[in-house]
Amino acid sequence: MTEPPRTQGRRGRPGYDLESLLMVAVKLFNERGYDGTSMEDLSRKLGITKSAIYHHVRSKDELLQLAVGRALDGLFAEVERLDEVEGPAIDKLEQLVRASVGVLVQELPFVTLLLRIRGNTKVEKAALARRREFDQIVTDLVSKAAADGDLRPDVDPATSARLLFGMVNSLVEWYRPRGGVDAETLADAVATVAFDGLRLQRDT
Repeated sequence: MTEPPRTQGRRGRPGYDLESLLMVAVKLFNERGYDGTSMEDLSRKLGITKSAIYHHVRSKDELLQLAVGRALDGLFAEVERLDEVEGPAIDKLEQLVRASVGVLVQELPFVTLLLRIRGNTKVEKAALARRREFDQIVTDLVSKAAADGDLRPDVDPATSARLLFGMVNSLVEWYRPRGGVDAETLADAVATVAFDGLRLQRDT
């Protein structure tokens, strides 16, 4: 297992604590790609020396681990909250979809980075393993909802799960926080489009 990331760094030069360093790093990783960004690039962008960066983190890998960990931790926190949702699997599934939209909106740069990694490093491989774990949780909920008679039985659960979160994940390509759509409205739209198509329509 990878070593748990340090969540707090020592305070360095004014204006560059670990949080602000991480925000700049994630921005560069998203713009140039993780492999295409060097610590020298980061030091130039920040206007500080590389040694000042190493005051907070041991390596570029640690910055990546902190960044994708924030996105994944947000998603798994929502999984844990599903125990508080009363009702059948379909209700838990819809809640998880809505909550995942909220995580994406709140942690947009970090989720964007998570969705762009390809498993080229140990940190990336570990992150992808956690993503697969999350995907399996979604698939299990879809399977249970279908078994309950609440979702269409003619769509493979794994396919439904991929389509559901393919729609959620596509938000990183166009959603911008200043676009006038808040997280709740966005979640409502995703849930309406997704579940009106997947939910089994019962005769009334």
